[in-house]
Amino acid sequence: MNKKLLNKTTNSFLAFAVIILLISAPVFYFICQWLYIYETDEVLLFHKGAFEIETQRGLTENEIADWNKYNRDVEIVADKGVRKDSIVRVMMLDPISKEMEPYRVLYAPVEINGKKFTYIEKNNLVEMEGMVISIAAMFFIIIVLLLTGIILLSKRSAGKIWKPFYDTLNQIHNFEIDKNKPPSFMPTNIDEFDRLNKSLERLIEKNTSIYKSQREFVENAAHELQTPLALFQTKLDTLSQSPGISKEQSNLIGSLNNDVARMNRLNKNLLLLSKIDNDTYLEKQSVLLNDYIEKHLDFFTEQAESKQIKVTVNLEKQTQLNTNPVLAEVLINNLFMNAVRHNVKDGSILISTAANSLTFTNTGEDKALNAGKLFNRFSKADPSAQGNGLGLAIVKKIADLNKWEITYSFENNQHSFTVQF
Repeated sequence: MNKKLLNKTTNSFLAFAVIILLISAPVFYFICQWLYIYETDEVLLFHKGAFEIETQRGLTENEIADWNKYNRDVEIVADKGVRKDSIVRVMMLDPISKEMEPYRVLYAPVEINGKKFTYIEKNNLVEMEGMVISIAAMFFIIIVLLLTGIILLSKRSAGKIWKPFYDTLNQIHNFEIDKNKPPSFMPTNIDEFDRLNKSLERLIEKNTSIYKSQREFVENAAHELQTPLALFQTKLDTLSQSPGISKEQSNLIGSLNNDVARMNRLNKNLLLLSKIDNDTYLEKQSVLLNDYIEKHLDFFTEQAESKQIKVTVNLEKQTQLNTNPVLAEVLINNLFMNAVRHNVKDGSILISTAANSLTFTNTGEDKALNAGKLFNRFSKADPSAQGNGLGLAIVKKIADLNKWEITYSFENNQHSFTVQF
């Protein structure tokens, strides 16, 4: 599933920020712990230095007991063989909390009146751990708030920055070259978006001009062909009525008549497509689909009888459309003629309506048609078949113009074309 560019960049940033947070939080915790222990050791050494200064002021051996009595965390004991200052971490029973707690203990050699003693001072680390945890929690909360703020701010600012791009994207998505409504892009002060809009405007203008030229050429060519085709048809009719025509000549004239008829149909279809493209059939009115089918059923049946095709009609509900009556007639006729033309001898055609749909189902080839090319102009499943390949293209054009949907399906050796209104 595709992701939006904005979400993709934001997700990448969020993933990076979470990784940094997960790494930095424990690192910050251990650094705070190390700094606190370092400061605690410095305080222990500072107190030991202050004690040495006190002994120089006249602390005597007899006063050691009083010193120990009035200094809870300091004790002067007999020499334990300590030769240099040493600080260790030990678990000791705290007399107040009655629990084992971590301590930093300093063992240092001192001299009182020329006699060696061992200076012992301890410092409880429980407060340190609580403080470090509190700092780490505060750090985590600050980082989360900071990340949340950055993400919300980045999304909001990015939404404003990328707004012209998404506007351009939506307009290009909805642009239809045959509607003569060029997109109007949102002005922007971002150079890349401005260059994109200008490039698209030039591209649309160029392609629209080419499309109009091609459409005008087809329309003009179709108009110009009407007169010579009509004259050609008239001359063939006159020639066919001339006396003394042999059977071979008659067959040749009949073949030419068929070719001229196909050219006439092609010409009319091209003109019809051109008129639809030029919005000639804008006028709409109420059309009763079932009534139209019943009215022209005799014509449909007559066309089908030439190939011994059975026509069945199943009109369940009256379907009322708001469309151009000419286009509605063309759509039904083309669907029916397509069902006849691509049917088989002794085949069948079923015309059915529902509340909002019309379906033509017919026998034919025992394999599905290429649905991807079925509604393309001049697309024919069998190149040798009659028709010019514009019938279904016109049906698709009429459906698109009225915002209807036409679908093709193949089940049980039956070809079905359904128009959803």
